[in-house]
Amino acid sequence: MNSFNKSSRRLSPDFQVRLVGENLRQWMTLFAASIREAEAQLTELDAAIGDGDHGVNMCRGMNAVAEKLDSLALADLSSQMRVISMTLMSSIGGASGPLYGAFFLQASHATLHKAELGPADLTAAMEAGYRGVVQLGKAAVGDKTMVDTMAAAVRSLRASCTRHEALPEALRACRNAARLAAEGTIPMVARKGRASYLGERSAGTQDPGAASAALLFDSLAQAVSSLSPSAHSPRPKPMLL
Repeated sequence: MNSFNKSSRRLSPDFQVRLVGENLRQWMTLFAASIREAEAQLTELDAAIGDGDHGVNMCRGMNAVAEKLDSLALADLSSQMRVISMTLMSSIGGASGPLYGAFFLQASHATLHKAELGPADLTAAMEAGYRGVVQLGKAAVGDKTMVDTMAAAVRSLRASCTRHEALPEALRACRNAARLAAEGTIPMVARKGRASYLGERSAGTQDPGAASAALLFDSLAQAVSSLSPSAHSPRPKPMLL
């Protein structure tokens, strides 16, 4: 891309889009709605290779977050993320609560003293959240967990930053990468978590944590796309198989 085209793109209204506290709350509202819609599917996935409670647990946790969003209106981004973290850790059972809690807790540290997040800031926050999940869960890419989805999402965001893409464009690519990574867990043999007890029998089912993490990034893309003057094309729906 020549310098003229780069300059032209930077004049686009999309390059002015930033994520602020209101958008974070919208993100959580959309994520809660997505989880409620997918509750039965997430439970079905978890029943096949886990405890069968991921959908119920995630729904309970996100409903608890949704109930607190109005009270967060005056809080800064970092404080909002800390409250989301604590709420998830206290309301979601099993491993998911601590893992999602770690994601938002570490993201809150990366957003300290920031009133808004551009592409580089949001990427740093999502990378910090991802590292928190890896550190707590001790899982790696290929283990058939939510880490597979999160790794693909943050890798996509970092690549978009390198290409100097606007935030809405970067998050559309991130959403697609997360969805494909979640679907990519279907043929994997689980090496972490309850599913690992099944050995080869864990292959053939999408990991429920990877599926819910795809909904997390899909909801983020939705929240930011609503700010974009040019993002009005139909949104592909995440597939939970």
